[in-house]
Amino acid sequence: MKKSAFFLGLSLTAFLASRASAQESAIHYIEYPEIQGKVQRLELGAVPKWATFDSQLRGRFESQSSDTYISGNGQDYILTRIYGGFEVRPSRWLSGYIQFIDTHALGLPLKYVAANQRDVFDDRQAYLNLHFERFKLVAGRQELKYGGERLVGISDWTNNSRSWDGFLGRYGDANRVDVFATSVVAVHPSSLDKHGAGLTFFGAVGTVGTWVPHTVIQPFLFVKAFPRVQSASGVFGTQTTVTPGAEAAGDYHGFNYDVLGALQRGSFSNESIDAGAGYFKAGYSSGRLFWKPRLRAEYDYASGNPHGDPLRMGTFDQQYPSNHNAFGLTDLFGYQNIKQERINLDMTPMKHLTLLLQEESLQVASRFDNVYSGSAGTTIKAPAAGFRSGDLGHEFDASSKYVFHDSFVLNAGVGHLSSGTLLRENAHGAPLTLAYFGMTYRFKVDHKTAMP
Repeated sequence: MKKSAFFLGLSLTAFLASRASAQESAIHYIEYPEIQGKVQRLELGAVPKWATFDSQLRGRFESQSSDTYISGNGQDYILTRIYGGFEVRPSRWLSGYIQFIDTHALGLPLKYVAANQRDVFDDRQAYLNLHFERFKLVAGRQELKYGGERLVGISDWTNNSRSWDGFLGRYGDANRVDVFATSVVAVHPSSLDKHGAGLTFFGAVGTVGTWVPHTVIQPFLFVKAFPRVQSASGVFGTQTTVTPGAEAAGDYHGFNYDVLGALQRGSFSNESIDAGAGYFKAGYSSGRLFWKPRLRAEYDYASGNPHGDPLRMGTFDQQYPSNHNAFGLTDLFGYQNIKQERINLDMTPMKHLTLLLQEESLQVASRFDNVYSGSAGTTIKAPAAGFRSGDLGHEFDASSKYVFHDSFVLNAGVGHLSSGTLLRENAHGAPLTLAYFGMTYRFKVDHKTAMP
């Protein structure tokens, strides 16, 4: 509590001492999904004018004090990731792209390797892009990411980032509409990645970038449709989950916000779906103060199932999110049956260095529903009478990012979760400290034009 009070007092002092002023852009916030650093452009005469090669090299050392909630189970390992891509442009209205991925978890015993940590040389993207003026059609294996990526994103922090098979159509630019029909790609570490039978994830997303000054608005509608699922009562049937909502983000004279609201309706076998989620982030940044501080407060909510009606499902389906740092750097929880209050302060001590301090308080939304992981799996199953407490715990995080030579990005951080009553009473009470240090380098190779 003393640490929290000091942190809050320091932040408020900086806030009250400043005056709002127009800025060209907000301080770069280093929480995911923002990616810093540039792609280094290289030129070679041997590369054809109609082709481009690209690559990403990433390595990250991680150390966990109690992996899988086991006290004393410290694990130190290195996550490696290599992307290699090749783009061809046979005409001005058609292009094609293919990208491979190779990831490993070095030093981590295989029984602890998660599904998102290892994928031995596989196809991550492969699509054709037909584009003409303001219209674009993409067919094949591709990325999908919208807004803050809380519902649909590629989960870039994980070693195996996400992609989809299917079709996407887009019309417009600053103001545009996307329509897609896809199926998420399932990772198979030692065989080819592939999606399930048929297309199961559909969506329509609008982006309004010019109608409201200093604000971007994204209304959306997502639909999950699976041909065979099993309800809690054991009945087999189909699933249709419809998620309408909107996200809006803005920045004006240093004041910034990001708000999202989503409802869910539909059916899951013989159960009806009635769920919802949302978050609100608001803060202020000052370019006039030392280190350009930004203070931000956040509240997150995703409904859980109260189990008052056996034919009603109240657990929010998080869809396909980028969950890194959504609920702390330890990444233990998903956007299902959860509540969070968070305060953070990010600073820019120098041009290419950013620092972030944050503290979270975490609870379940319903004591009668499970605790869910970032991959939507059940971490702790709720007893029939419900958990005695909804307190998951408190977490404090500190992280930094430094960009040198524009294209080399170093990041380091440490997060510590102090387990709450719910975790301690259900064999998950080991406090967890996660530390990491990583480096990323991205480059692109184009044709080199001969000098006259």
